[in-house]
Amino acid sequence: MSKDLMRFSVAMPEDLLVRFDHLVARRGLAKNRSEVVRDLVRDALVEDECATPGIEVAGTLTIVFNHHANDLQEKLHAIQHEYFGNIVSSMHVHLDAHMCLEVIVLRGETGLVQDIANLILGTKGVQNGKLVLTVTEHRHEH
Repeated sequence: MSKDLMRFSVAMPEDLLVRFDHLVARRGLAKNRSEVVRDLVRDALVEDECATPGIEVAGTLTIVFNHHANDLQEKLHAIQHEYFGNIVSSMHVHLDAHMCLEVIVLRGETGLVQDIANLILGTKGVQNGKLVLTVTEHRHEH
């Protein structure tokens, strides 16, 4: 891909543009509309590529749970040991006397990584969580 910037115009309703401009402003002084549009396009392309079967991805799974939940920590540890080849690291944070946050770094084929994340997210006692993926090698010019 060429490094030359190509111009194109985008039409949108005024209220959407006003909201977009607020997003641009929140992203900081170094950002302008064009930079934020490029960021959003890159994010969409990575998300689309991560959904391609067979692609190698890396990601973080962030979960929140009550550590008093019945055998939950043992279940989470068992899953992580079963998939030790795909789980790179984890960080455990005590939010308060009961609640914990855990960030689990995963790597591997996208379908397997998503299956592992769903297994963890579906474990009884996990209150909520989110998987964020990226490709491990970039095939497209950014």
